[in-house]
Amino acid sequence: MIPKATGFGISPDNPITLPSWLTQEDVDYFTGKFEKGGFTGGLNYYRAFDLTWELTAPWTNAQVNVPVKFIVGDLDLVYHFPGAKQYIHGSAFKKNVPLLEEVIILEGVAHFTQQESPTEVSKHILDYIQKF
Repeated sequence: MIPKATGFGISPDNPITLPSWLTQEDVDYFTGKFEKGGFTGGLNYYRAFDLTWELTAPWTNAQVNVPVKFIVGDLDLVYHFPGAKQYIHGSAFKKNVPLLEEVIILEGVAHFTQQESPTEVSKHILDYIQKF
């Protein structure tokens, strides 16, 4: 997914411009936490992928049988993984989540939807739960 020659496309020599939803105060807070305790927890999620598959094997092909409104950003890298869009917009997602009511694609939003577009995400959630 990430080209070896260009990486994420950001040279370490170029200053980083933070997105509007991430402040320097946020970065300083996270940096302080990582300096104190490391980033092992964040990495362990990925290290445990095989174990996670083993532990969740009993739920293979299980359906999500509660009402669902799915929200994703159009700039989310995961949304652009091979097959992801076809799964989300095709019949397979609805088969696995039979009570899927709506798929929302937020324009100009990446992976951290609730941070990048808090007002819009909150409105979608509030509108959805008010139905119940």
